[in-house]
Amino acid sequence: MTSSIACPQCGQPVDLQARLCAHCGVDLVLAALVAEREIYPVHSHTDIAVTPEVLVPRLGEYLVEEGHLAPADLERGLQFQKERAQAGFPLLLGQALRELGLIKADVLDQAITEQILQLHVALKKSNEELEARIRKRTSELEHALEKLGELNQLKANFIANVSHELRTPLTHLKGYLNLLAIEQLGALSELQKKAVRVMTEAETRLEGLIEGLIQFSLFSNGQLTLNLEPTDIGEALQVTLEQALARARSAGILMEIAIERDLCSVSCDKEKITWVVSHLLDNALKFTPAGGTVKLDVSQSNNFVKITVSDTGIGIPVERMAEIFELFHQLDSSPTRRYSGTGMGLALSQQILMLHGSTMTVESKVGKGSQFTFMLTQAMRATQD
Repeated sequence: MTSSIACPQCGQPVDLQARLCAHCGVDLVLAALVAEREIYPVHSHTDIAVTPEVLVPRLGEYLVEEGHLAPADLERGLQFQKERAQAGFPLLLGQALRELGLIKADVLDQAITEQILQLHVALKKSNEELEARIRKRTSELEHALEKLGELNQLKANFIANVSHELRTPLTHLKGYLNLLAIEQLGALSELQKKAVRVMTEAETRLEGLIEGLIQFSLFSNGQLTLNLEPTDIGEALQVTLEQALARARSAGILMEIAIERDLCSVSCDKEKITWVVSHLLDNALKFTPAGGTVKLDVSQSNNFVKITVSDTGIGIPVERMAEIFELFHQLDSSPTRRYSGTGMGLALSQQILMLHGSTMTVESKVGKGSQFTFMLTQAMRATQD
């Protein structure tokens, strides 16, 4: 009894040994190949219809190897094919051999069928090998990602532990510097006062770096949460502005502060937003040369308060704008870089603002300066009974 298969075109049973479907005439071998490899035939610019022979890359060599065609006859066929193409009537090799009477139709059809079947097997094997390689590579990448996650967790835990340990000696250092500054431990000469001011500025910067590390560890562990409360933003920024003004004076930079009167209260985490503004001002002062200007502008905008920090500093290249929000990334990462920093501040600031439902926008021109802006939502007013 002859085995049969279903035709992929019409679904009717077809003899397994048949080349064509007796019901709809579809080429079964070609249909199977197309279905397996998702090949969608198109017509070429030579207007040669896509046939099974087109999918066979070495038909001539195969016919010679199988003894169906002499090498000299193959050369005749190739030459005839070339001449017809030059005359504007392109032919497939099989058509050329048929026209020259060098091969019978059934022999040609059988050779094409065998070639397509071999190609089908080769493609299937290649596909299986490719899938195996993809599975292996995917497994390797998943393992590498798992290891990276473990390393990131270790890094976050290490930073958190070190940062908290640094806070205690830093608190003692800050306390004694304050006592020295107000001369509670004895009178100071002008030179000593200057030294204390320099140490106090260094301590303030170190305190900011440690706070940044703590915020990073909280963010990495998914513990960066907000304590939202109605906040008078102008009042909340007073200490930060005093520190920034002191830095600006010592650096020879003009600092302008424009805080609109009667601002609405905003809903924010006062400590974290103060940290964000402090970091923006620190950056502006750091990247602005002496004689330049740094400005803080706080204004009402409908149901929002808009905060903008601008400077006349070195600016940021347009093509590198996105990099400034990458953790631990410095635009100048060379060992001889002029400006110090951990590369955390802007990345963490953006995360804090996103938790507030806001985002930071940047405008900058190289050599002209930068402007960083974000909005805070007005606090809901308590209803009266």
